[in-house]
Amino acid sequence: MKLPSKITSYGESVISKFSPVLSALRGNDMKAFTLYQTTTKYFANLEEFVDTLDCLFALQKIRYDAEHEVICYVE
Repeated sequence: MKLPSKITSYGESVISKFSPVLSALRGNDMKAFTLYQTTTKYFANLEEFVDTLDCLFALQKIRYDAEHEVICYVE
């Protein structure tokens, strides 16, 4: 996971990826693959996407609805 530092700019950090993911999820629960397709232009690779989801889960900004198999925005 990349965090902002002297070496890693904010734009390259995982924190800068929060906004596109949360914006895509506001009002639209999505399957993980659909969310990745929607936001893929913000990520250099799949690992960055997964790191972003991990952080958002840890911060309780998103949750996984196992019944419907979708990722949901938490208000």
